[in-house]
Amino acid sequence: MNRIFVSAAMAAFFLFLAWFVSLRQAVLFLVGIGMGSVLAGWRFGFTTGWRKLIEQRDASGVVAQIVLLVLAAAVSMPLLAAFPGDLGAALGPPSVSLLVGAFVFGACMQVADGCGSGTLYKAGLGIPLNTVILPVFAVGSFLGSAQLEQWLQLGAIKPVGLVATFGAGEAFGITLLGLLAVGWLAVRWSDRSRPWLDRRLMVGAVLLAILAVLNLLIAGQPWGIVYGFGLWAAKIATAAGVFEPGVNAFWSQSVNANSLSQSVFLDVTSITNIGILAGAFWIAAGKGGSSSSKPLTGSQWAVGIVAGFLLGYSSRLAFGCNIGAMVSGISTGSLHGWIWVPLAFCGSLIGVRVRRHFGF
Repeated sequence: MNRIFVSAAMAAFFLFLAWFVSLRQAVLFLVGIGMGSVLAGWRFGFTTGWRKLIEQRDASGVVAQIVLLVLAAAVSMPLLAAFPGDLGAALGPPSVSLLVGAFVFGACMQVADGCGSGTLYKAGLGIPLNTVILPVFAVGSFLGSAQLEQWLQLGAIKPVGLVATFGAGEAFGITLLGLLAVGWLAVRWSDRSRPWLDRRLMVGAVLLAILAVLNLLIAGQPWGIVYGFGLWAAKIATAAGVFEPGVNAFWSQSVNANSLSQSVFLDVTSITNIGILAGAFWIAAGKGGSSSSKPLTGSQWAVGIVAGFLLGYSSRLAFGCNIGAMVSGISTGSLHGWIWVPLAFCGSLIGVRVRRHFGF
């Protein structure tokens, strides 16, 4: 599709948001476009970065993700400390659901070849598997949210925020030391013949860090993906009369009930998600909109779709994906982000083997 036509459509949607919704939502849409353009244009894949480390001993993707986290934390943590009433951290409770959800998510993202952001931008690029997985992911996220209370009853403690507990300086120091340790382990594990710095990925890391901070400042909350998916499916289920949110522990909470009752265009996560799709679509339009993905067999489609559903379900149990739990969780000082990463990585160790078994 012609990139001029796509640009015109995005401009029209921006004006629609600015005129009929709010200027904030319109600006967040632009931030989302930037995120999608960077993810797709620089092929900054969180899933791929982990898989290359596991299979090829290539640490460049993981090192770029660490740079993203360091830069985002260096700015986000002082902002959270300076404006505690206006900005919120991506806090999640350490819980049994977090342990199970992170592990399952790590495995399934390798099979489905995409986390939350990866599914979005690859769907925007027109990759068939991720395009089909996107609505399945949303259904899984919705069902996970609807059953979250039962999972939390298995065991959970209150969220722990490093900024609120130690202050911005100490929180960033702890985070920096932790990230340097992870980076050292990744480089030590990597093949020494492979460069662990990739200029393209490093540029992407810097740009995504800037966009993540802008999201925090404009939305008042960190960058997220999964909530928007679950909200879309919850709205459809409620409108169809197959779901009663008033009797559900998650969707009856005031903030979630309010999101259900109002326009999806007022939800900040939905707007950036739409922006990511648009940004990736814009990149695809510049390349002629063609997809280089190979045709899949019936078994690959079945396994991929099941993995996509479990991605949505598990990400809700884990209070986020690579964006909501790892990037936003760690960069805003949430303990749950540090719990999420090793469990998701262990899941990925299995996921890459499942992926290889089915010939993806």
